[in-house]
Amino acid sequence: MATVESVRGPVELSDLGQTLMHEHVFVMSTEHMQNYGSDWWDEEFRVTDAVAKLNAMHAKGITTIVDPTVWGLGRYIPRIQRIAEQTPVNIIVAAGLYVYEELPQQYAYRGPGNLIDIPEPMVTDFSRDITEGIGDTGVKAALLKFALETPEPSPGVERIARAIARTHVETGAPITVHTSGPHQTGRTAVRIFTEEGVDLTKVVIGHAGDSNDIDYLTELADTGVTLGMDRFGLDLFNPTAERVKTIVTLASRGYADRMVLSHDASCFIDYFGAAHDDARAAAAPNWHFEHISDDVLPALLAQGVTQAQIGQMMVENPVRYFTPKAAS
Repeated sequence: MATVESVRGPVELSDLGQTLMHEHVFVMSTEHMQNYGSDWWDEEFRVTDAVAKLNAMHAKGITTIVDPTVWGLGRYIPRIQRIAEQTPVNIIVAAGLYVYEELPQQYAYRGPGNLIDIPEPMVTDFSRDITEGIGDTGVKAALLKFALETPEPSPGVERIARAIARTHVETGAPITVHTSGPHQTGRTAVRIFTEEGVDLTKVVIGHAGDSNDIDYLTELADTGVTLGMDRFGLDLFNPTAERVKTIVTLASRGYADRMVLSHDASCFIDYFGAAHDDARAAAAPNWHFEHISDDVLPALLAQGVTQAQIGQMMVENPVRYFTPKAAS
């Protein structure tokens, strides 16, 4: 049986169960927290809180989350290992780089044709995360992640995109790409990936569900990519009722095998500092790990999506995404 790497080690794909394909345990700037977080960051409290939130989600039937927290979003695997030891939830982590425009200086001067002319160091680093493990943790990344937010990618972001694509070609690791619904940057992702020889069936176009443009979404899905309907609870970007309506329409047209569900939520995001809990409760009260189980799935069923289609989106599609090509 094929397996996928998780924080606790390999998990058989048949054991993934209901999977949320885009969640974060923590989103934060480690550097900011270390220098300015003494009045709002409590390590022990936040670890305990994260375990409780993941266990509550597990009680609703969710057994796996994919956590695409990479450099730029505060990836720190030792903390996630502590949490994984205390919850039955499988946590699958990622390699990659999350920036919107500027390439980090640590890569800007190194690489083909640069001041230090070496093979693309991002490919080297991302591949090591996948094949050997992240740092000295022994935890292997199981997917790749980057962001395409602006209407046209900057040279730095395009270099990241192509490094991600080339790492995929070398390792077989699937890709999740943060995209902008308003700017429809999923098209840019498909163009670059096609040029680089990426297997589009191993790509999730993240945040596709921020858009209700059925033509745009079906155009993407027809290339073979999977649509990330993955920001439930972020009603500021697209209300839940509209997200549900879009999924219902796509499912009725036969695209249930090209969608995955999630919230893009976290146990803690440091954008709000000490005001985190109150700010999120006020601005996005449904932006939490249980919203899909409690509210979204009943709404989908009530509007004609079948239980089999929900199984496709929450179980079968994640398994297909992580199934090695040779094992397909």
